[in-house]
Amino acid sequence: QVQLVESGGGLVQSGGSLRLSCAASGRSFSSYAMAWFRQGPGKERQFVAAISRSGGSTGYRDSVKDRFTISRDNAKNTVYLQMNTLKPEDTAVYYCAARGDAYYGGTDYSAYSYWGRGTQVTVSS
Repeated sequence: QVQLVESGGGLVQSGGSLRLSCAASGRSFSSYAMAWFRQGPGKERQFVAAISRSGGSTGYRDSVKDRFTISRDNAKNTVYLQMNTLKPEDTAVYYCAARGDAYYGGTDYSAYSYWGRGTQVTVSS
């Protein structure tokens, strides 16, 4: 089992940057595929980015490609989401998720077993 705690959210102007962190506790962080999801006001939870156990494979939703970068440091039990050139439509609660049954977790939120409580990102225009 793994516990996840997100941090790094906040209020930023359009065009700005934020780096989210997700600290994991528990055993064998490197055995979990990780991902970031987000849920905006009145919207369904949507996939943002995913990374494989080793960090060698990553994937992004189209609207954040070339702006967001997911990475992980298995020695620090932490996964990151660097967000650049933020837009008002990126405003959402961002959630970190983990699954231990696959090398790379994919885009389906129902496949992830473990979730953090989320961190709010607000982008003003």
